[in-house]
Amino acid sequence: MKDIESAKAMRAADMRTPSSLGEAARHDISAGLNALLADVFAVYLKTKNFHWHMSGPYFRDRHLLLDEQGEQIFATTDDIAERVRKLGGTTLRSVGHVARLQRIPDNDAEFVTPEDMLAELREDNMRLADYMRSTHALCDEYHDVATASLLENWIDEAERRVWFLFESGRNG
Repeated sequence: MKDIESAKAMRAADMRTPSSLGEAARHDISAGLNALLADVFAVYLKTKNFHWHMSGPYFRDRHLLLDEQGEQIFATTDDIAERVRKLGGTTLRSVGHVARLQRIPDNDAEFVTPEDMLAELREDNMRLADYMRSTHALCDEYHDVATASLLENWIDEAERRVWFLFESGRNG
């Protein structure tokens, strides 16, 4: 009986990490970061989908490009989730949670041309950078320089991915 009570107490434990930012900041920034995390997972999975289904005369270069970009995108997920926890929030718990929060659309098409893959990922990464900028503005409102600083690096990475996808998709 004591073990059951102990388990119930653990489930009800306060998960909020202490922070001097204030409750509103912690809530709003955590919510913004969780939406961003869902979008990052969506872009990651789409990048890997297109990596796995790439074809055509530039297969090797494009396949490797998307693999590198997928690794970079995935590396961001842990940093975002850990920042939410540092703020005292809780983060995504399931694929369903990701689906409820993501703003980047999935692509379940049976076939996508290589050029359309690159163009779609370029647009998705541009949207992701815009969402990051909006989250940065929220951080600025609450004077959360630590999260803003992380976002600046992630924005730069997203813009670099956009550049590479743009140049790799150009004809001639």
